[in-house]
Amino acid sequence: MEQEKMLQEKAAAIRMAIVKMIGPNQVGHFGGSLSVTDILAVLYFHKMTYDATDPSLPGRDRLILSKAHAAPAQYATLALAGFFPLQELQSLKKLGSRLQGHPDFRRLPGIEANTGSLGQGLSMGVGMALAKRLKKEAGRVYVILGDGELQEGQVWEAAMAAANYKLDRLTAIVDHNKLQATDAIAKRMQLGDLRSKWSSFGWEVIEADGHDVHELCAALDKAESNSGCPSVMIAHTTKGKGISFMENVPKYHNGMMSQDQYEQALRELQA
Repeated sequence: MEQEKMLQEKAAAIRMAIVKMIGPNQVGHFGGSLSVTDILAVLYFHKMTYDATDPSLPGRDRLILSKAHAAPAQYATLALAGFFPLQELQSLKKLGSRLQGHPDFRRLPGIEANTGSLGQGLSMGVGMALAKRLKKEAGRVYVILGDGELQEGQVWEAAMAAANYKLDRLTAIVDHNKLQATDAIAKRMQLGDLRSKWSSFGWEVIEADGHDVHELCAALDKAESNSGCPSVMIAHTTKGKGISFMENVPKYHNGMMSQDQYEQALRELQA
């Protein structure tokens, strides 16, 4: 129970940081950042092995944020984990900042890959998992994908390759909030039965409530114990989670808050 409370507090701190770093009267990717927050909290503060003082430590676990528009959530998490100072979060998307709209591994410690062109992250994860096997190096590889991102064909090429090479130290996590930039995914391009689809590609499929830290911990533990094939966790989430006027509203995929909405969001998150 103490561990779960700690993870809930970390998730709350990440959400607060997301809202403050984007701020009022600025366009930002609120929706997908807020939906993936609990997943990031559980990965960085429960599951993953890393050293914030030595980000290139051999044998570390690696996380690729393939849905890179949710970078504010990862930036907030990395700062809370000690990779760089918390005050740097206020430089988000400013000229010369290390915290740009999409993450850059050459500039910011804790970032494992440059992402932003949707559909490519899982392919990078396959390469990293293969490299770990060849080098006999410890550690797992995690890749977070958006559900709208699954409309990209390269995702399924990578899924086929991962199963072919039996990459059981690779875990994909689908942030299944069921909305994309302009509307519900079901109104843009049907994804079908995701459990059956991933299973047909040879993956072990686990489903979880993406905002329940207990379920997330159990799902990631199960993925770690899997052998002989890659694992995917379908995390059922709410876009804009934690802020009433943003939840399940597509325009906050990349939207703007007024000053009044900003103050309301802070009140709701503080509560």
